[in-house]
Amino acid sequence: MRRHRMQRHIAIGRVRTAHRPPAVRLGRCRGVGDKRLTVHVWNELPELGRLAETVDAFCADRGLPETLAFQINLALDELLTNIISYGYVDQGRHRIEVALLYDDGSLQVDIIDDGRPFDPLGAAEPDLGATLEERRVGGLGIHLVKTMMDAVEYRRSADRNHLTLRKDIPAPPAEP
Repeated sequence: MRRHRMQRHIAIGRVRTAHRPPAVRLGRCRGVGDKRLTVHVWNELPELGRLAETVDAFCADRGLPETLAFQINLALDELLTNIISYGYVDQGRHRIEVALLYDDGSLQVDIIDDGRPFDPLGAAEPDLGATLEERRVGGLGIHLVKTMMDAVEYRRSADRNHLTLRKDIPAPPAEP
């Protein structure tokens, strides 16, 4: 995958993306400095590919490990697929906000949606010892997210689900 540098220009207190990777059209995307990026996606599964490319570019531009970008994208794919597939009672278009905040030593991801209330942290743990035939459907993706991330928090506020993920970034090994 070719790396693309996202250049930002400040216009009336906002930061807008001036250059985008090919085939990636950012709906609403804004950032603050080089540490934060907010992307709005629609509740449509094809949006996940666009979001993944944006996360890859965000991580690459900051020199973050590719494994970190992979883990964040895997968690976002799982969580947003659940939100899109099960979170809404109507067939209307809903906007989901995904904000990335890179702070020394960690990457925080906030997901905000207006779907029905759902606390993934309260979901039953899957029976990992059960055979495939015995295992209940569902729960493995949320288990994977909780296992991969260093912290996962949920709250419901102003009729919106707020899910925060944090992944600590290991310091590069010291050179001898």
